[in-house]
Amino acid sequence: MNAKVITTILVVAASVSSLYFIIQEQFNYAVLALTIMFTLSNAFRAYSFKEQGLVKESKIMRYLAIFFALATVMVIVVIVKG
Repeated sequence: MNAKVITTILVVAASVSSLYFIIQEQFNYAVLALTIMFTLSNAFRAYSFKEQGLVKESKIMRYLAIFFALATVMVIVVIVKG
């Protein structure tokens, strides 16, 4: 499978799971799904921008992906300790 298709499926799955958790009023899990979605989408954008030769934009997206990955870890810690 193409990497773009796999990434799209993962982002859609995270979005749908976030919506599900919002409806179920489990907001900690909804935030977790959202941070995972942002991590995946920004990482894919960083990769895509780098392929297009947009180095500066790629670096910004990579740092955003790292930020959201750290936020994901923090949300997991909050849920586990919670």
